[in-house]
Amino acid sequence: MKLKSNTPRHRQISDWIREQIDNGTYHVDEKLPSENDFTDKFGVSRVTVRKALQTLENEQRIYRCQGLGSFVADVRSHQSFAQLNDFVEDMKQAGMQASSRVIGFKQVEARDKIASILNVESGALVVQLERLRLGDGQPIAFDITWLPMFYGQLIEDVDLEQDTIYNVLESQYDIPVEKGCYRIEAANAAAETAAHLDVPKHQALLLIDRLSLTTGEKPVYYQKRYYRTDRIVYELKVQRQKGHPSTGNGSPLQELMPVFKSPA
Repeated sequence: MKLKSNTPRHRQISDWIREQIDNGTYHVDEKLPSENDFTDKFGVSRVTVRKALQTLENEQRIYRCQGLGSFVADVRSHQSFAQLNDFVEDMKQAGMQASSRVIGFKQVEARDKIASILNVESGALVVQLERLRLGDGQPIAFDITWLPMFYGQLIEDVDLEQDTIYNVLESQYDIPVEKGCYRIEAANAAAETAAHLDVPKHQALLLIDRLSLTTGEKPVYYQKRYYRTDRIVYELKVQRQKGHPSTGNGSPLQELMPVFKSPA
């Protein structure tokens, strides 16, 4: 598709994407085509495409997660959770005792997706950490976490069965974890994950992809966390907007928090 108007090219692209969102071609939280796809579609440079996406992000029509892509926004916060907590903090709020069991800690070569998310070269060494997360001694979640070598080496000698990555980086090295980006979806338990969580193979799980960032938008880690669906639900609190209930703007997110359930 070629752009012919006298309007700046990035504005034409943002107008076209906005139109597709408005007419329902792309739905809330649906991933948009990649920058390369738009580059090929419109015959422009990636810089032009990025300007168009930045325009839409500034308008809060889309939100972007590094390494994951661009997604159609709604009136909710661009972050999927109102608070950026680690597992221990979530457990504490739920009145449960948190602990972890380290299943694996090793250096691996970053595949293309992981490398892109962590902003490292494909094939570069990263640290891969696997943990079973427990609440009051019972399995709740299973994590696979990837860290750039710089951050991975900082936690190498830490007791991660009792401590957390957030706490180590912030309290011992003054490295703040400032931002998080989440995606939530359903997943079926693979054999290994099912065994760790003590559920049947192919059991439905709640999968949360999480990217944590420090100062300067630097990725600290990327994590895939598989929750047992019989042990966790999320409760949402919103505030109804006054004055214009029929505008379609919806209700702003006030709170979205995990509620952990005791075993039956």
